[in-house]
Amino acid sequence: MKCIYVLSLLLAFVAVQAEDKYSTENDDLDIDAVVANIDTLRGFVGCFMDTVTCHEVAADFKKDIPEAVETNCIKCTDAQKHIFHKFLLGLKEKLPSDYEAFKNKFDPENKHFTALEAAVASF
Repeated sequence: MKCIYVLSLLLAFVAVQAEDKYSTENDDLDIDAVVANIDTLRGFVGCFMDTVTCHEVAADFKKDIPEAVETNCIKCTDAQKHIFHKFLLGLKEKLPSDYEAFKNKFDPENKHFTALEAAVASF
């Protein structure tokens, strides 16, 4: 009986942990290809900045960005942390003014961005 109780608790814990992550449906995004193509990169950042119409994948990421920035990507999967890290690096390198605008939009008081970048840096 104790074993069944412990197993039930473990399964409940795993279920709660799984719910605490963002959807994984776009975790296979080829972020290297996105960053390599300046027009594609502009499309993503334009979506995030509300200056262009979002396509489905960008819109999916966009809905989680405010919370991800505020919480240092705590609900991000490892793949999403990798994507976010590569996106930020590419944006900073290729479109520095868009990088600054992105930071200002999602962290206007500059309270979270340094910690976010550190949280996704090893991915």
